[in-house]
Amino acid sequence: MKVIVHTDQADQWQRALSERLPGATIWKSQDTDRQQRAEADYLAAWKPDETLMRECSGLKGIINLGAGVDALLNNPALPRDVPIVKLRDAGMGELIADYTRYGLLHFQRDFDRYQRQQQQAQWREHAVIDKQEWTVGVLGLGAIGAKVAATIAADGYPVLGWSRSPKSLEDIECLHGDAGLEQALQRSRTLVLLLPDTPATHHIINQRSLALLPQGASLINPGRGTLIDEAALLQALGPADDDQEGRLRGALLDAFPVEPLPSSSPLWHHPRVLVTPHMAGPTPLNEALDQVAASIEALSQGKEIETVDPEAGY
Repeated sequence: MKVIVHTDQADQWQRALSERLPGATIWKSQDTDRQQRAEADYLAAWKPDETLMRECSGLKGIINLGAGVDALLNNPALPRDVPIVKLRDAGMGELIADYTRYGLLHFQRDFDRYQRQQQQAQWREHAVIDKQEWTVGVLGLGAIGAKVAATIAADGYPVLGWSRSPKSLEDIECLHGDAGLEQALQRSRTLVLLLPDTPATHHIINQRSLALLPQGASLINPGRGTLIDEAALLQALGPADDDQEGRLRGALLDAFPVEPLPSSSPLWHHPRVLVTPHMAGPTPLNEALDQVAASIEALSQGKEIETVDPEAGY
């Protein structure tokens, strides 16, 4: 069995996969020639380029080294008859849940307002709204979304979870479909975005959906940058030079359509936006390696395994 790894941490991946798959030959993509690429059985990669994808012509399986598969599915050389497996949580869920909890406290305990007051040397206390009165909407109930929703619910917040199709999760009020989305938007003090990047989710947060949120709602996006229409978001936040909050109180944003976020973006300097550099859920190496090794073994043995549906986009 021959496996090519393509990632910025290729040296670590090569050593660690060799330990986990002792009968396999593990190559780093940058060290392979065209013949080796044609002989490879499996490609474990993060955003492989078109040339690599085309030259790996004999693949029996592709393992995407992350939860988001949009870059892989948009690769023009992606073979349509090869099963694709992606990382599912692999430790990212807990990290993204921590990121979300920080964002919730940032808004629920008024740290955004206290930060602005400090700049004006203004001493003013805000009444605390109980967690039980702070409904959180989580859009996307995949492995990571379900983990985040469960963590927030355990913290004492009422949680609405939304997905395209019906789901049932303990302690979560699950909604689905267009009517469910509208209800989730109308009831959420804070909205958390954990949907995949698909044609159906592109700009799902737009002028209409933002208008459905309660006055003074907040937005947390540790998911995909394409979920948000940024022009509509800026309009909902209100002018950057105005001390008055817009319909949307603030946003914590970790993902953007173009990354790194261009220095010309008005999001950098908006006083009610907190920008982070796509760091909400870095992949824990050991858990990811275990999952990738298990996926390769399952594929090589013909075992049933959950794969990506290219038409659905996840």
